[in-house]
Amino acid sequence: MVQIQRNEASRSRPGKREERRTEIVRLAAAAFREHGFHGAGMREIATAAGMVPGNLYYYFRNKDDLLWFCQRQALSRLMAGARRIVRAKGAGRERLAAILEAHVICLLETTGGSAAHLEFRSLPPSRRQEIVAQRDAYERLVRRVVKEGQRDLSLRHVDVKLATLGLLGAANSTVTWFRPEGSRSAREIAASFADTLVGGLAT
Repeated sequence: MVQIQRNEASRSRPGKREERRTEIVRLAAAAFREHGFHGAGMREIATAAGMVPGNLYYYFRNKDDLLWFCQRQALSRLMAGARRIVRAKGAGRERLAAILEAHVICLLETTGGSAAHLEFRSLPPSRRQEIVAQRDAYERLVRRVVKEGQRDLSLRHVDVKLATLGLLGAANSTVTWFRPEGSRSAREIAASFADTLVGGLAT
């Protein structure tokens, strides 16, 4: 059975400023839940992070900068986790479930369920192109696992691209309704989603 690595930290720990930026992104999720991504300004984000706006600008020049950091950080962790799982032993079905579980955990714990993860189209063109390339690379990894599951007969033969888009779309949607104070933890939601979504593709 494929085991998800619970500690996704890099061997070289990030500096204090990078850690603080990560924490601000996680806390900013509360502002996005209350005001919506486009309705939350730097003042609302600073309040959610327990800061004054002037201090927030030390870490992020503007909301576009924060959005880019959120996207880059989430995709970096998603790619690192997916690569480990792709290299692991096990049937395609097990590895696909592990990727989806890790995906939801990353979104709901690392970014705190931030809707900013879905707003990559709001980035300036130069930065959007970089993020789109990373998203495409991640999608290709997930497609690869779906194909391998079809080859080892643990997954049904369906349209690989559409199945992958459906799986990732469902996993990403969790940030629109997740509440940290809810009755289910991020990890419970992740395990349930992985089991349900992959179960629909199982042979």
